[in-house]
Amino acid sequence: MIKTGALSARSDATQTGRSQASQSLAFGKHYRLLKASDYKYVFDNAIRSADAFFTVLARPNQCNHARLGLVISKKKARLAVARNRLKRITRESFRHTHDLYHADIIVLAGNRCLKASNQQLFQSLQQHWQRVNEKCEKQ
Repeated sequence: MIKTGALSARSDATQTGRSQASQSLAFGKHYRLLKASDYKYVFDNAIRSADAFFTVLARPNQCNHARLGLVISKKKARLAVARNRLKRITRESFRHTHDLYHADIIVLAGNRCLKASNQQLFQSLQQHWQRVNEKCEKQ
């Protein structure tokens, strides 16, 4: 009984000890495209931004925040480790910029994404976020 209380007290301290900055950068479900209909909405009439590493499709939404969907196929990245790396980098880049954009965004892997460094991928995504934002504002 004492151990359970100690564990819950420890987990409470861990949760309350988080800084507000890390909580605001969380990537919760409301920041993700979850349903097939969400993806279809973007694919039907998308704003497009592409380079050798990624193709980014976007469409303005009615939410007060951006939502992200990832399409990293086995055809582009055969190993799960490589697919997970691309997803992790994309989510990290999105988490730092998602509050600027009010659009549903889908990121597809490009042909040269596996050979690129993490820094190159991150810079490519930052450029895509800027382009998508400009194009969404024009619509």
